Amino acid sequence: MSSRRSRQSSSGASRITDDQIIQLISKLQHLLPGTRIQRSNKSSASKVLQETCTYVRSLHREVDDLSDRLSQLLSTIDADSPEASIIRSLIM
Repeated sequence: MSSRRSRQSSSGASRITDDQIIQLISKLQHLLPGTRIQRSNKSSASKVLQETCTYVRSLHREVDDLSDRLSQLLSTIDADSPEASIIRSLIM
């Protein structure tokens, strides 16, 4: 990994330090729900990233489900009602 970083530095790309990576992983770990991973310093960066990807996928599924439910609700009410306007604004 250090050879890749040195090549990036010599090519003029901005360089991120190991300390910055550790800080970013730590911040990311704190954003995850507490039940997903143990909040210890021994959690590997790869574990944090895997859990983050899993969590983001679940959030996407939840958003899709809620959008579908709102669309179904919208189809059952009067299209000109104030409620329909609110639902349309939430979907779009």
